[in-house]
Parts: sequence; C-alpha cells; structure tokens
Amino acid sequence: MTSKTNDTAATLEAAASPLLNVGAPVDLETLKKLCDAAGSGLAVIANDAKAIGVPDSIPVFINRTTGKPESVAALFDEWRTVPKRKRGTAVVKTLESFTRLTKRHATSDSVIFADTNWREPSLMSIIDYHSIEPGGAADNCSHRIQYPFPLTEEWQAWVSINGKPLNQGQFAEFIEDHRADLAAPHEDEITYWQEMLGGKVAYPNELQMLSRGLKIHAETKASSAVTLATGEGELTWEETHTARDTKGGKIIVPSLFMISVAPFYQGEKARLPARLRYRMPQGGGSVSWSVHLYRPDIYVTEQVTRDLERVAADTDLPAYQGKPE
Repeated sequence: MTSKTNDTAATLEAAASPLLNVGAPVDLETLKKLCDAAGSGLAVIANDAKAIGVPDSIPVFINRTTGKPESVAALFDEWRTVPKRKRGTAVVKTLESFTRLTKRHATSDSVIFADTNWREPSLMSIIDYHSIEPGGAADNCSHRIQYPFPLTEEWQAWVSINGKPLNQGQFAEFIEDHRADLAAPHEDEITYWQEMLGGKVAYPNELQMLSRGLKIHAETKASSAVTLATGEGELTWEETHTARDTKGGKIIVPSLFMISVAPFYQGEKARLPARLRYRMPQGGGSVSWSVHLYRPDIYVTEQVTRDLERVAADTDLPAYQGKPE
C-alpha cells in the first residue's frame, strides 16, 4: 500500500512539475494526466440560467476518464424514505369522502373536473394543478382524487337494453324481471308525452299483460302487423299450440310506457318515458323488440352538475365540466 501511494505521489509530482514553472508553456496532455491522476468525483452544477422546475443546483459525478458528467439521481433514489412528490389517484365511494379528501390535500392551485358522460359520470380533483399566477410554473397534475358516481343496478339494466334488439323471449323476460321499475303515468304525463312523442302511454299492468302474451307466443311467428289510429300496434300470430289469449292470438302493443328508476345509489328516482318498438321481417317471421329511453342523459347530467356545484362550494375550489389533460 505504501509503495503504491509513493508511486501515485511521484506521478503527480512529475506531472505537475512543468506547471510549477510559471513561465513554461502549458502542456495539455500533461494537464489531462494530472486530472486523471487526481481521480473522479462529485461536482455541483449551478442553475445559473434559472430554468423553471429545476433546483438551484444539482450534484453530478464527473468521470475523469471520459470527461463527461453523469447523473447520480438513481443513487439518491435508492435511499429515499419518502416519495419525491405526491402522485397517484385515490378512488372514493361517496361524495362526502370526495369532499373531505379534496379539502385535506387542496392547495391554492387545485381544481375539480366533472365528466358528465351519462354512461360513466365522475368527479375528479387535480391537487397539483398548474399555477394560475401570471408566468406561473406548470405542475405535474399527477396527484388526483376520483369519485365515480355509483350507478344503480336497475338503471344500468335499462341502459344496457337501450336501443338493443331483443327477441320475443328476451323482451318478455326483461319486463317480468323489472316489473317494479314500471310506473303508472300521471295525467299530465300522459298528455305531455303523447303530444311530444306520439302514441299511447301504457300502464304497468298493460305492459305486463303484453309480456305474458308474448310468452304464450314464444314459439310462434307473427303473420301481420297493423298500426292503429290510436298509435297502438297489433300483432297477429299463427297459433301452433293450445295456449291462446282471449283475443284469438292478437296482442295490442302500446308505443310508450313510463319507468321510475334511481340513476344513483341511494339517490332520488327519475321518471322517464321509454318508446317501445317492434320489427317483423317482410312476409312474417320472428318479431324483434327494442326499448328506447328518452334522453336518459338529462337526468344524469343534472345530478352531476348539482353535485359539482355543491363540492365546489364546500371546498372553495374552481370547478369545470370536462376532462383534465
């Protein structure tokens, strides 16, 4: 060990000796050898340009062999006991939890966004949002809190068949399974919706009788369809088995009916009309049915908007409809 130390000292002395003579010219090769002999090490680079989002100074490793600075960030990260910054998305189950957690982490730059997509509505807080100050720095937008509105199973069931063709058996079973969601129309609703959408608004018992009649004709084929002046439809089946209704195989089909379903868990019920349509192949055959909810987005959007205004007032944060970048 002593011999090696003496050799290094001798090398440094030999390399430095020409530089000790102030009047002697600088030998760059000799200077490089001197630096190499001095070894590699850490250095600090100052942020003299005042680049935004960068510390005033950063440590680097100077490799004397290559002459290039190397990052030591990974070396520091190995020894971190806490994250460098807050990041990630917390998902809460209630509006109250969303409000409380947002208030706990909020800064002067935090904001709230509302996604009013009626199929998957949600609220989202961006805690580390960009500064609103003139010339303010951008932030990471990576610390978020999300509240996906809990849609009820009943609402999702009706949405799942909205505009979807169903065969005779599927439609009959769906009406039977969701009998509790059918609502008797009020007098003002009958007048309003019949003028707005046309056709006859059915009562729940009429729709249930229709579904039972369809079960009777589950294996038969419709031979004709006639639109009546009242806006009702009439289907006639070619009977192939003994079960018959009192109208000799004919069933009256209403064009509208009402449902009363809460879009959100533990929320208020929404009353909305649904149009009932059927199609039959030319010349007769198997009938296909479809239910078309009238503007279900209105009820969801109104509720999301009300909750957005409520949270914005409770947290004193700016709120927007849309999605964050």
